[in-house]
Amino acid sequence: MSTAINVRDFSTSLARGLRVITAFDRDHDEMTLSEVSRRADMTRAAARRYLLTLCELGYVTGDGKYFRLTPRVLELGFAFLTSMHIWERAQPFMERLTEQVNESCSISVLEDSDIVYVARVPTKRIMSVALGIGTRLPAFCTSMGRVLLADLRPAELEQFFVQAEFRPLTPYTITDPALLRDRIAAVRQNGYAVVDQELEVGLRSIAVPIRNQAGRVLAAMNVSGHASRISVEEMQQRFLSPLLYAAEGIRMALA
Repeated sequence: MSTAINVRDFSTSLARGLRVITAFDRDHDEMTLSEVSRRADMTRAAARRYLLTLCELGYVTGDGKYFRLTPRVLELGFAFLTSMHIWERAQPFMERLTEQVNESCSISVLEDSDIVYVARVPTKRIMSVALGIGTRLPAFCTSMGRVLLADLRPAELEQFFVQAEFRPLTPYTITDPALLRDRIAAVRQNGYAVVDQELEVGLRSIAVPIRNQAGRVLAAMNVSGHASRISVEEMQQRFLSPLLYAAEGIRMALA
């Protein structure tokens, strides 16, 4: 229920900015300035001003012609999403997957140049850093990061390569931009990513996308294991099918 307020207390600018954000939806996830103007019911000049402001704040991205929301808009509804426990719907699938493969399972989303953990079911601790909800790791050298990067549009991926810092974390970390582009392209083609000891020596992981009903990637889910227990080939043979099955179950549960 809305609450009546004095006209002097009403912020027209805030209301219009929110109208621009809510103009985007599943069927209009990418729009031109004219389309935003029409759907938000404001002039092109006003729509342009609000879009550029939202771009500067990181809530919208654009390539000169098309605009779309960024994952940062999730911050606006973080308290609500937390109260609704949206990723708790994924928890049963993650728990079954963890029991099946006897390795830790995580889900993350992309935020700027990092992945941010939104759900996790651990088994054994195999990393030196403690992982939990909200943990940030560099996207370029993680399996979940490469899955999420593979879903970016070309302009967004170019922006990532401009902004990201490719710092070697282990002797195996790939830092060459050309090689990273090749790896991301392979992930886009294969539908999954494997990273072998690039984030931390001894850590291997395999990740797949979690998609929405429109086919866009909402998040990435991985299974990680220690290099002394499992080879890359075994990881693909044993973990990929259960991961894909769990991701499809989560997609249906979140629909």
